[in-house]
Amino acid sequence: MINECTIDFLRRLKANNSRDWFMDHKPEYQVAYGDFFDTVVRMIASISSFDPAVAKAPPDPKSCIMRIYRDIRFSRDKTPYKTGFFAYVSSGGRKGPFGGYYLHLEPGASFAGGGLYLPEPRVLEKVRQSIDQRYPEWLSIVTDPGMLARYPRGVEPSGAVKRPPKGYDASNPAIVYLKFKGYYTQHFFQDTEVTALDFIDELAVSYRAAMPLVVFLNQAVGVI
Repeated sequence: MINECTIDFLRRLKANNSRDWFMDHKPEYQVAYGDFFDTVVRMIASISSFDPAVAKAPPDPKSCIMRIYRDIRFSRDKTPYKTGFFAYVSSGGRKGPFGGYYLHLEPGASFAGGGLYLPEPRVLEKVRQSIDQRYPEWLSIVTDPGMLARYPRGVEPSGAVKRPPKGYDASNPAIVYLKFKGYYTQHFFQDTEVTALDFIDELAVSYRAAMPLVVFLNQAVGVI
């Protein structure tokens, strides 16, 4: 579970997104970060219980968590802090090429899921090749009733090209998925669900439902 004070801190950070406010409330941030860190530790343990790839090479929890500081150098939005916590768990670590499982914690907008979001071109091409060559298997995964029960919107694209990618014909039965630039799922949680005692169990339900997708993507990526 996530403590109420963590949700409250993030809510107040969104309303007071300035360096002065953040520095004045740094101890509260550290408590909130610690709470999220503990949740990520439990996430990794839970995922390791059913995903052998993560169990074989469990990532450092700290390396899974994105920094709260925003890069504002090229952004019109100059607010200095993100208004939520984000963690990504995969066998290759947060910066590796492999698909994995994620948790975004933000008041009113928390979600969890699995997939591979905007991979680099050579990784994306490997995934497209596997979808093309193993389309019946891919289709059985993305239309599985168990997965759709948890993710009613199914596998979503992190962007898509308008025309068929080079080497693929518009008549290809997998063309809808071949146009994707990434593949992800999202299950949203209410704040009351996030702070409930069974939150880790509910995360496990989400991650188990996404595991066949993650495994397929990682088999496609192979060794980079």
